[in-house]
Amino acid sequence: LADAAATAGIEHAVFTGIASTQDRVAASQGKEQIEHYLRERIRLVTVLRPVRFMTNFLASWDIGLDGIVDGVHRHIFPPDEPVQVIALEDIAEFAALAFEAPDRFAGRTLELAGDAPTPAQAVAAITEATGTAVRYRQLTHDEAASLGPEIAHVRERWAQGARWHADIEVLRVVHPGMRTFADWLEESGAEALRAMFLGRQDPQAQAG
Repeated sequence: LADAAATAGIEHAVFTGIASTQDRVAASQGKEQIEHYLRERIRLVTVLRPVRFMTNFLASWDIGLDGIVDGVHRHIFPPDEPVQVIALEDIAEFAALAFEAPDRFAGRTLELAGDAPTPAQAVAAITEATGTAVRYRQLTHDEAASLGPEIAHVRERWAQGARWHADIEVLRVVHPGMRTFADWLEESGAEALRAMFLGRQDPQAQAG
């Protein structure tokens, strides 16, 4: 795609990667390589680096991480420390802003987050919004390692202080309508979560 865009004379590209932490440019070497390649081929590149998606709470797989299974949301994060999250719609809206105002956004890299509830606060908000009790449990190191070395590595880096660092206050000046976690729940998240809970309770839905 980068080569095709360059051949076609495209001068401005917008790429969505993965949020960085203070000690590392990106969580994915592949996405980082794409960023570099785009900058080599396209004159002006806007890079959007979103943090964890709010829709991750809707993950339907039972791998022991993310989603909500049997009323429990499991992840690597400490329960009482803020974790930055963003609504998918806001990533799209930042991309639209970049295309609409290339003079303002071209050549910039934006770390994107719309809110930063703690995991405990997030599941409390879900409980209140859906009427279904949800609790949070942090995975131990051994549990994370059983899911794969990369997950264990990320947990260790988080324990050592690696954090996403989007400036939410500045981003809200750029995009005043950016959604908080409560906004997302009210707009679509709570309804989608209730549907997910009902689907898991219905054997026919699970079989289908």
